[in-house]
Order: sequence, then C-alpha cells, then structure tokens
Amino acid sequence: MEIEEITVSDMPQRSMITSPVPLYKTRNDGAVSIPPSPLSVTFSASMMLENIENAETIVAKWDPRNNSMEKFISLFQENRREAKEFAKCVDGLRKAMHYLVAQHAGSNQLVVANKLMKTAMLRLEKEFYHILATNNKYLNAESISSESSHLSRSLSSGNSDEDEYYDDDYVASENGGDVHQSKVERTMSDLRIIAESMISSGYSQECGKIYRITRKSIVEEELYRLGIRAYTQSQINRMDHEAVKHQVGKWIDAAKSAVTLLFRGERMLCDHVFAVSETIRETCIAHAAMEGGLNLFRFPELLAKSKRFPNKIFLLMNLYEAISNLWPEIEAIFSYKSLSPIKLQALASMNKLTEAIQTILAEFVSSVQKNSSKTAVPGGGIHPMTNSVMEYVALLADYSETLSNVLAGDGDESAPAQSPFPESYFDSPSQTSGVSFRLAWIILVLLCKLDSKAELYKDIGLSYLFLANNLQFIIDKVSTSTLRFLLGQDWITKLQKKVNLYATKYESVAWGKVLSSLPTETEVSPSPSPYTVKERFRRFYSAFEAAYRKQITWVVPDSKLRDAIKLSISRKLVPAYREFYSSYSATLSEEKNLDAMVKLSPDNLGNFLSDLFYTTDLVRWNSLASSSVGRVNPGGGCRIVCGGVMAGR
Repeated sequence: MEIEEITVSDMPQRSMITSPVPLYKTRNDGAVSIPPSPLSVTFSASMMLENIENAETIVAKWDPRNNSMEKFISLFQENRREAKEFAKCVDGLRKAMHYLVAQHAGSNQLVVANKLMKTAMLRLEKEFYHILATNNKYLNAESISSESSHLSRSLSSGNSDEDEYYDDDYVASENGGDVHQSKVERTMSDLRIIAESMISSGYSQECGKIYRITRKSIVEEELYRLGIRAYTQSQINRMDHEAVKHQVGKWIDAAKSAVTLLFRGERMLCDHVFAVSETIRETCIAHAAMEGGLNLFRFPELLAKSKRFPNKIFLLMNLYEAISNLWPEIEAIFSYKSLSPIKLQALASMNKLTEAIQTILAEFVSSVQKNSSKTAVPGGGIHPMTNSVMEYVALLADYSETLSNVLAGDGDESAPAQSPFPESYFDSPSQTSGVSFRLAWIILVLLCKLDSKAELYKDIGLSYLFLANNLQFIIDKVSTSTLRFLLGQDWITKLQKKVNLYATKYESVAWGKVLSSLPTETEVSPSPSPYTVKERFRRFYSAFEAAYRKQITWVVPDSKLRDAIKLSISRKLVPAYREFYSSYSATLSEEKNLDAMVKLSPDNLGNFLSDLFYTTDLVRWNSLASSSVGRVNPGGGCRIVCGGVMAGR
C-alpha cells in the first residue's frame, strides 16, 4: 500500500507562536499601542538576540522551500550533528520569542524570529513525515518490540536528546554491534526529538496529524497482511465448517501477532515519540489502532453468535483460550480511556463465547439423554454412542483449564439438584472441581443410557457382555487421556468392578447350561450303562453347540477383557469336561461309532473356546442365530449405579 505524501500546503499554518503574553498592549479606550524599543540591551536580551542570529544561519540553510534542492534531503539522515544543532537552535529561538513577547513585543527581532520559527517548523514537519514514511524496516513491530528494555530506560530517565542518540558507535555498542537495532533506536530518537520540538513550539496539531495519518495506514496494511478483515454476520454464516476451521486457526495466529507485536509495538512507539504529552499519545494510538482492534476482536463474537455450526465447541474454546491468554497484554496496551472500546469488544467476545460454549455443552448432554435408537449393536460390541460421547468428553478434558473458566460463569456447574444418581458416584477426590464434576456427570448420563440399550438384546448373557464391553471401553478411554487426572484412579477402580461383575454375570448366564449338563460328583455312577453315558455326552454336546453357535458372533474388542473372560470360562469348563471325559469315555470303548458319540477331546474343547469373541460377521450372525435363553427384564430405571447392578435380571 503506497503512503500518500503530505505536502506542506496541507498543513495548518501559524502566523505567530502561541504565547500567554499578548504581543500588543491595549489601553482602556480600546486603542492599541506598541511599546517603545528598549533603551538599553541587558545581558538576557543579548543572549536572546544571539539565539535568533544562530537560528537564522542554520534554519535558512535547511529551508525546505529552497529551490536549489532538487529533491528532499533529510537533515537527520544527512548530518546528524547538524540535526542536533538545528533542534537546539529551535529551542533557543522559542525561548527568545517568549522573552521578546514579554519584554519587547513590538521589536523587529520578534518578527524575524516568528518567520524563522515557521520555516523551522516547516522543515521539522517534512522531516517528521519523511522519517515515518521511509523507515518502515526500522519502525516495524518486531524491531520496536525488541527495543523495549532500552526504551524503558530512556523513558524513565526522561532523556530525549542525549549525545548517545547521535553517536552511532555508542548506540551500536549498546546493542552488541547490531547495526539494525542501532538504526531503530536512532530513528525513534529522531522522531521523539522532532515531536518534542514541535509540541513545545506550539505545533502539536500538525505533528499529531502527520503521525496519525502515516501510522494508521501502516497498521491497517499490516493487519491486512495478517488476514484481519471486517467480517459481517452474514459472511460468517455463509462459510462452511472447513472454512470456519481454517479461519479460526488463522485468526488465533493473527491475534497473537497483532497484540504482542503490532499493537504492542505501536503503543511503545507512540509512547516514546510523544513522551512529553499524554493527550497526544492517547489520541494518536487510538487513531492508529481503533478500527483494526475492533475488527480483530469482533470475529470471535460473530462466530459465537452463528447458529450454523452446532459442533463448533472446540473452535470456540480455542478462540476463548487465545483471548484469555492475551488478556494481560490487551489490558496493558489498550489501557487509555480512548482505547476502551477495543477492550470492551474483546470482553464482549469472551462473554459471547462463554454463553455459546455453555449452551452447546448443555445441548450435547440433552442429545445423549434423548437418544432413542432401537438398533442393537451386533455381537454386543461398542455402541456408536459410547464411542462418540467418550471422544467428545476426552477432548473436553484437554480443554479443562479453559472449560473451568467457562463453567465458572455457569449457574449449573454441577448435576441437577434432583439427580437420580447416588451421591457416592461423585465421591472421588479428583472430582472436586466444576470441570471434573461436569465430565463425570456426562459419563454417568451415558452409563445410564447404555443400560437402556442393553435391554434391546433378547439374550440376557449378551446384554451383560454388551455392558461389560462398553464400560471397559469407557475405562480405556479415561485411562489413556487427560480424563484420568480429572476423574482419578478411584473412579476408574469403581467402574472396573462393574465390568468384572458384568463379565461374571455373562459367564453365569451364557455358560451355565453347558456346565450344568456335566454330572456333578454326586451324580457320577461307578459303573454307568452305555446308554447313560451316551445320553450324557449327547446332552453336553447339544448344550455346548448351542452356546458356541450363538456366541461365535459375539465380540469382546478389548484384548485384556477378552482373554480374561475366555480364561475364566476355560478354567471352569475344560477341567470339568476332562474329568467327565476320563470317567466315561472308557465305557464306550467297544462302540462302533465312537467318534460320532464322543466328538470333542478336552484339548479340542479348549481350542473351540479360544476362537470366541473375534468376529461380528453379520452373515454368520443371521445363519447361526438360535433361540434365546431368556429376555432382559424390561423394567425401567438406571441399574448401572442405581438400585444395584442390572437389578431384576
């Protein structure tokens, strides 16, 4: 973006330096009288006249209207020693004019001094603009920010025209020989010297105007480069999810750069240049930063208001976290009253983000409670709701600090007062914070919903296996995410006991008939008839085949739980069958079709058991489906944590 040069003709002109003392005296009758010339020249007058003579020499030399100059040559860049003398001459000229106004208001020297002052100010105006417009590489955010420690020393000391600012070797040595940083310090020092000279000479408006116009264009150009735009609500609503996601990522990076570098550097530059006038500082920084700052912090509010992205909670928390992290800088940079609209916009965005996050979280819990799917998951595997809810809760846990701040303003941080769940469920020491309590509550809603989903299975054993699988999945998700720190080991241990109990219940229901088909010690006859033995083998194989054909389609996704269940079944069934096999198979040794009657050896039985819980093949599921061994108790209520475990089953 090209910066339009400000010409001298654009600047308001002064006819005479402002002074609290009138140049002419007014008599009682209203007539104006000119005081007579002094009769004698005092020492002070001599000094003032000398100041005018010195100024006349150097000011005339650097008169910007001199036609001999084909192009503008900067005094501060051409001859730094002479620039220092120029500034001192202007200061002396100003003192001389004040003296003459007070003592000899009608003298010819005052007229000469006034003309010299206007010429000097014209030169300083052009110098001020030239330095601002042509030194972007030294007045950019990174360069200014890196000068913070030196500028702090300069501001605290109140020095603006010390010799070191004009000694390149000194400045470079102060920066470890860094020439670039030396240029930065020198450029900022030049601007400050010119500003102080113009302000003290009554040209603060001209100085401020040049600064405001020049720096505003630079700030706007940099914000545009960072991707900051003046979005409208309709523009946000027209974006698709991927576009919004991309824009949020860009905004977070841009906001960090804009606040910590651009606006911070601009505030430092303005404070340094106009150190002598807080009013001018406040006016200039507000003019340069206001529009860009409002555009920057309006975007999060617009996105929070949009109803088009129901699953945007994590994008909103990213935005909230970004503003929250930047808040100390925001408060410091925009501390002036004139900049309060920017702070208020940032605060409005945080409040709107808070409201949106709380609303989305409440709607998510409500959607889990209202889930009415009647489709049972084949094989008692992981329900899609379990997977989606736990993925969601695990991601929420990663934002625990941000979520804690958001929930701090929520009047419903805990579970409802009339919760159907026992207080003991929330007794874990790790659940003392609002975030831990809220996440535990969401999981509890899921657990109760899973209990109702288990009722969809006709086979009681499969319903228990479904609950064991899903609770184990929840435990694994908690144990491998940030949730383990928020919910605690006690919470995990309690839920693990539920899993073990469901696995035991499954085993009892699903394999009880098979185990009962084997004779007990009291039922064993010392010399049974071949018919009795064949009948006992037939009864066992019939029960085992029915259980096996049914359960070959059941699944246990978690390897540890799968191995534990199979090992438990094997330890109960294989030794009992081995004893039965050893005791009775000899009775049938004379039978011709022994293989048809004794189908499995104890080792083969173990091999069959090892094949369980691996597949959810729907073809096999349909072809091998057999009659159920019972139905789930249709009674309502959450039986996972309320009223015992699967009460009534």
